[in-house]
Amino acid sequence: MTSLQWRSSDTFLISACLLGVNCRYDGQSKSYPPLYGLIKHLRLVPVCPEQLGGLPTPRRPAEIKGGDGLAVLLGRAQVLNNQGEDVSEAFIRGAREVLKLAQTLKIRGAILKSRSPSCGLDPLGVTAAALRQAGFKVYEF
Repeated sequence: MTSLQWRSSDTFLISACLLGVNCRYDGQSKSYPPLYGLIKHLRLVPVCPEQLGGLPTPRRPAEIKGGDGLAVLLGRAQVLNNQGEDVSEAFIRGAREVLKLAQTLKIRGAILKSRSPSCGLDPLGVTAAALRQAGFKVYEF
């Protein structure tokens, strides 16, 4: 985990599930209360790339096959759900929507959910890859 660097006027995107929003594939959140204190100091914009990409909640779990999130963006890997259905386009669409928000809001960085095919850094998820490729700092929790 990289140390979060910020100023009180900064805007960060944050995985909505980390703030208690029930948007994960299983319809649950992955609430991380230590992050709640940031609400007093930063502007946080909650996002769920998979929902922004058009996937429902709940939805079938998915993982990247054949590479990482950058490979998905380049068409060299796929995101497959547990039924073998290719949901890559929804993940790419969601990543693009998050990237639009990041650029429009001139964010300082993104605080994303670890071990997610969208948001994770290890392995690198689709949205995390899109944000990094555009030059944004990405942190995971």
